[in-house]
Amino acid sequence: MRRYKLSKVVEISPTTRHEGHSKLVLKVNDEGIIERGDWLSITPVRGIEKLAVGKTMEQVPKIASRVCGICPIAHTLAGTEAMEASIGCEIPEDAYLLRLILQCANRLHSHALHNILTLPDMYIPGTDTKINPFTPEEPVRSVAKRIQRLRYIGQTIGEIVGGEAIHPSNPRVGGMYRNITPRAKAKIYDLAKEGLVLAREQMEFMIAVLRNFQNRDWTEVGGKQIPIPKDLGFHDQGYMATDPIYGSSSLDENPTWSPERWHEVRPWDWYMEEVEITLEDKDYPIGGTTPVGAKAWPQMEACTGVPMYDGQPVEVGPRARLVQFKNFDEKGTIGQQIARQMEYPACLYTIIDAVDALNTSGKVLADEIPQGDGSLGWAANEAPRGTDVHLAKVKDGRVQWFSMLVPTTWNFPTCSRALTGAPWQLAEIVMRGYDPCVSCATHMIVVDEEKRIVAQKLIQ
Repeated sequence: MRRYKLSKVVEISPTTRHEGHSKLVLKVNDEGIIERGDWLSITPVRGIEKLAVGKTMEQVPKIASRVCGICPIAHTLAGTEAMEASIGCEIPEDAYLLRLILQCANRLHSHALHNILTLPDMYIPGTDTKINPFTPEEPVRSVAKRIQRLRYIGQTIGEIVGGEAIHPSNPRVGGMYRNITPRAKAKIYDLAKEGLVLAREQMEFMIAVLRNFQNRDWTEVGGKQIPIPKDLGFHDQGYMATDPIYGSSSLDENPTWSPERWHEVRPWDWYMEEVEITLEDKDYPIGGTTPVGAKAWPQMEACTGVPMYDGQPVEVGPRARLVQFKNFDEKGTIGQQIARQMEYPACLYTIIDAVDALNTSGKVLADEIPQGDGSLGWAANEAPRGTDVHLAKVKDGRVQWFSMLVPTTWNFPTCSRALTGAPWQLAEIVMRGYDPCVSCATHMIVVDEEKRIVAQKLIQ
């Protein structure tokens, strides 16, 4: 009689080196290879969509930006433009240029920040020494200083244009509150020229480090040598991106996103049923995995909906943008990471071009700002981590309905599938390739476990 072996279940909770709180529930075979992985948010729900109802269209983008301190520029722009799309308000060209500069400054800062978070998984080329971004020793010390300078440049430009680099106050429905001065324009130009040199150096360094990891046979995790499969992080899902730099909205003549192609399923319909932890590793960093005998119930613990586009999960982010617009075709976790580095120079080139085109005496506020008739409007902003879609209905200046489909929400189900076939100890490396921003993605809560009822996005 043939005997079938049951999968073991291991849980990594919480996951580390990203924004917010999430966990991985993994079914693995006897060799420790993932047969099925569920990556899910365990961050407390913010209820942003519910808070938005009844507020003015000027208030809601500010509320939306508070979902996260890493991504507030993307949410401010997407939220503001969703309001403008609902009311049918076109903004002046110089207001758009300011928003474009702000967008690229945010991407520059965010990509540099992710380098700090992912480098501890990597090795100094030619050695078996992992990279500690905070060591005082060279050559890493100079790299860390370059990363911090790139972040400073991004945040400074964001503060000049946005009013603040975190939760920017200058964008508003109808454009911007104020233009920048000629002196500020000159400062942005000088910072961008400096940043372009640093960005090229950082891109080349990171790609070399990533290729080195890709060519290794093993990596050390918890004192063990774990083999690195050549197809680490591969998946068969599609990609979604609306623009290489900025985004799209329903006001565009040819929008590059469509709400008719999107739908969501509940966590109950996507994630694993209740399972018992049957495998643990006390040496796994940091603090070991969840002890044997504990219970996990991804269906009821997940705090996100599961968005589909054309009926399937999709990857969003740097690689999706390069696949859609630059003919990039490298799969896997390292391909994803390399795509992120390739976006560095474009951030600075776009800022320089936009500064050249900006008229500091130009109008930055629309002559007329309609109050809305309740029509649906949407805006998709290409945030650092991917397509950030905000949808809104505005009537008489107040928001009747609001929804946020943020990048990590899109990436949760795709990353879950990308875990299959990897040693379970490498699951976090795959997950970190998406540069998760979990707090942004947390918009759903379980209200009745017995009846399996989920409050869909807290907006009904």
